[in-house]
Amino acid sequence: MVELNGKVCIITGAAMGMGAATAELFAKAGGKVVIADFNVEMGQKQTQKIIDAGGTAAFVKVDVSKADEVEAMVKFAVDTYGGLDVAINNAARTPDDKPLADMEESDYDSLMAVDLKGVALCLKYELRQMVKQGRGGSIVNTSSVSGIRPQPSTPVYIAAKHGVIGLTKSAAMDYSGQGIRINTVAPGAIDTPMLRGALEQFNLNPDSYAKQLSMLGRFAQASEVAEANLWLASDLSSYVTGATISVDGGYTAM
Repeated sequence: MVELNGKVCIITGAAMGMGAATAELFAKAGGKVVIADFNVEMGQKQTQKIIDAGGTAAFVKVDVSKADEVEAMVKFAVDTYGGLDVAINNAARTPDDKPLADMEESDYDSLMAVDLKGVALCLKYELRQMVKQGRGGSIVNTSSVSGIRPQPSTPVYIAAKHGVIGLTKSAAMDYSGQGIRINTVAPGAIDTPMLRGALEQFNLNPDSYAKQLSMLGRFAQASEVAEANLWLASDLSSYVTGATISVDGGYTAM
């Protein structure tokens, strides 16, 4: 078992899916977890689930597209647990479903606000706190295989997820000198409510589509992404920064 040894960990989008699985795993590994999400009801339920299992967790409501709420999220972690050591910037919206010529400007603005601007804002305030503390840290940004390999009719989501990888590399260059490691996880077809909703939106059959999205012929479980997040958050990955780890069953190698 990888150990976090009391590290303070913010996880955005942690009310469900990959974020929830990551929060549970981090708590089992001894992390002090801040569950940050826009969905108050689901976020509080997930927090209580971790507490009931013997873990340490607290919930904070956040809209990652709003700078004041992101700043308050980081302050909450510091006020609650005394600092910040790890951040998993995972919050995201469901992909768009129109080619560029049919794109609505409002759809572009709302998706980019969460999936790219939201990551940038989280990085801004997390990095400020980690630099202030002077003890390094680890940040993991959630991109997607769509940040590496495009899909049809999802131009805004693809642009945002490519942008997350660019933000990661840039920040890794700027803050490596302070001992802060910044990496990206690029999940493939992960069996989450977001994926199921997207498949329904595009009228795709889950069983047949899984074989197209993985050499392993199945969707991944959210816990398999959580394991990658845990390794990158831990000291076991101490020489890894600026990297993109694909958790995709070989999809981007196909």
